[in-house]
Amino acid sequence: MTHSTPLAAAQDLIKSANSILFITGAGLSADSGLPTYRGVGGLYEGQRTDEGYAIETALSASMFKHRPEITWKYLWQIGSACYQARFNQGHAIIADIEKNKPNTWVLTQNIDGFHHQAGSKNLIEIHGRGERLYCVACDFESTAEQLLANYQQTISLPPHCPQCGGLIRPDVVLFEEMLPEKALSQLYQLLDTMPFDVVVVVGTSAQFPHIQQPVVLAKQLAIPIIEINPSETELSVLASYHLRGGAAEMLNASWANE
Repeated sequence: MTHSTPLAAAQDLIKSANSILFITGAGLSADSGLPTYRGVGGLYEGQRTDEGYAIETALSASMFKHRPEITWKYLWQIGSACYQARFNQGHAIIADIEKNKPNTWVLTQNIDGFHHQAGSKNLIEIHGRGERLYCVACDFESTAEQLLANYQQTISLPPHCPQCGGLIRPDVVLFEEMLPEKALSQLYQLLDTMPFDVVVVVGTSAQFPHIQQPVVLAKQLAIPIIEINPSETELSVLASYHLRGGAAEMLNASWANE
């Protein structure tokens, strides 16, 4: 079937699919007011931190080990931005599609927890979730709400464990760190079977191999790929259809076609 527009093609593919893989990045949360720097806040793109570091250095495992107060300063700003925003129509539409098509999955780079809040259940948060906290020295676990008043109170950084005095950190992947085993194994399980009728890539420039891999595999298996992004990315060449616009707007147009 030929379609008059990429949007018409996307509408038909999403409507007829039994199973969809959504791969989402910071562009999806931009509609919630979060800046789009690799899913952790575009507050710093192109600039150095107050201390003169690149943001990747400030948010790295080695900085957390040697100067945890610096890493925490920027984790705090990111956590506060996430807390003050909430999921948007794009997240809600993806959750609604999963309700209608239970074999739908989401692979997200975002640490804001918005997919979870919107109701997505088949969810791989490959970089973790900022609201979950744990102690690096003992088995203490908590949430940002319980321990840090959702990043709204003033405390001296870094925060320490009320149980043993050890360092507290959010359950997110810092630069230089390995991806979480559980999330990786979920992803590899999906890739082993690749049971999807269509792959939809939303709001990501896909700079990470684990985000590129499912798209490359879909291309090899001739699974249609829809890219939703206002501009071209490294994945554009692989996509079957390009929807050039905001994430929530394009998802709404793709699904609200009854």
